[in-house]
Amino acid sequence: MALKTSYLANHVRTLKPSGIRRFFDATAGMTGVISLGVGEPDFVTPWNVREAAIQSLEDGYTSYTANAGIPALREEIANYMNDYFCVSYKPESEIIVTVGASEAIDIALRAILNPGEEVLVVEPCFVSYAPLVTMAGGVPVTVQASAENQFKIHPEQLERAVTDRTKAIMICSPNNPTGAMLSREEMLRIAAFAKAHDLLILSDEIYAELVYDDIYTSFAALEGMRERTILVSGFSKDLAMTGWRLGFVCAPEEITQGMLKIHQYAIMCASTMAQHAGLEGLKNGRKDVNEMRKSYRQRRNYIVESLNEMGLSCHRPEGAFYTFPSIRSTGLSSEDFAHRLLENEKVVVVPGNAFGESGEGYVRCSYATSMAQLQEAMTRMRRFIAQL
Repeated sequence: MALKTSYLANHVRTLKPSGIRRFFDATAGMTGVISLGVGEPDFVTPWNVREAAIQSLEDGYTSYTANAGIPALREEIANYMNDYFCVSYKPESEIIVTVGASEAIDIALRAILNPGEEVLVVEPCFVSYAPLVTMAGGVPVTVQASAENQFKIHPEQLERAVTDRTKAIMICSPNNPTGAMLSREEMLRIAAFAKAHDLLILSDEIYAELVYDDIYTSFAALEGMRERTILVSGFSKDLAMTGWRLGFVCAPEEITQGMLKIHQYAIMCASTMAQHAGLEGLKNGRKDVNEMRKSYRQRRNYIVESLNEMGLSCHRPEGAFYTFPSIRSTGLSSEDFAHRLLENEKVVVVPGNAFGESGEGYVRCSYATSMAQLQEAMTRMRRFIAQL
């Protein structure tokens, strides 16, 4: 009997590979490469956090935890959200510790979406958002932010995209890849839109601690928004814990308990060792977070000035650790620019179109690398631009 043409589900077979990972495969085996591509801190996880994980192993904490996470960690997350973002959650029923923020987004979408329901996805955005909507049975509807508006979305754009099938809006602020951050006033306008259309907001706040020139506001802290916000965050960016794969999600109890069902069957629980490390980070990691933020601010100022000086127009990001300069003045596409820069000067940047169609004409440059590496990368990029 002949085999089927493909055993893969249609929605999986048609998914495009990650634009970030696909590009980085090209760097395999190359030497002397400076990467401004990976969204990962160049810092090592603080020692006291690593030590807490080691101590948990020595103390024999090697079994499963509660599905939702260690109670002490959930309590500390609740304290953290209340102390720093002025929003209150019940640790016993409204917080789940997840395997990174990525799992939190995945189970949130699977918990809220019926087949065919739509999610407004604000672009440019992280590469996983639209695929995760698709894999949850939903339909991603992209709403494109523009450089003219500093890559911030306006309610009028959302109004043009909303339908009677729309269930939620996905927003990341500060944004990956642009570094743009919504002001409180801009958030209030989006919140009013969400209320008017009875929509949820899935708010990716993983970069909330990496804000440089303003005060961060959480969507859940806005009046009337706690009950319609799914707040996703984690430990990867501010505590340099990317490899630990530890995140969390806070939401109203009905939604969180629905997410917990999926988490129970698919994951069981986050790593026990990582949870003990995260607990220490929340309790005693404030000094390290502040030091890292100070360093990122210095690097941001340097790279933005350098990019603008070489003719690559670049807005000043308010948060995260990315710049999103325009490369349109070179006459190259985002893909061509990134590939030629890699081939000629061994500098890695990510083509802007990896983050959606509105990213074409831009590249993402991460400044989560040392100042010495940044300075050398800018020298090479300046030379590359001069040769075009």
